[in-house]
Amino acid sequence: MLWYCEYTWYPGTTLEQVRQRVVEQHKAGTNFPDLIRGCYDLVGGGAGFLLLEYDNPEQVNEMLTPYMDLLSFDVRAVTENKYDETVQRLQSR
Repeated sequence: MLWYCEYTWYPGTTLEQVRQRVVEQHKAGTNFPDLIRGCYDLVGGGAGFLLLEYDNPEQVNEMLTPYMDLLSFDVRAVTENKYDETVQRLQSR
């Protein structure tokens, strides 16, 4: 299952804090890069989103929890909407 994880840095969070945390979690093996389908920063900094592929929400929490003192998250499950199939389904109704 795909998870859309939008994040915003808390006021006062610094680039150095974020860098340090990412490196710490990478060394600890808790970032699970093979389950990250995309990582995107918004222009201007301080916000962005991740696309994660996990089987259950507990796994998502496990990955994001170490960052929750630096970043706020809005997490949503994502389903694919294949355009052609959707149009066919809508036309048949």
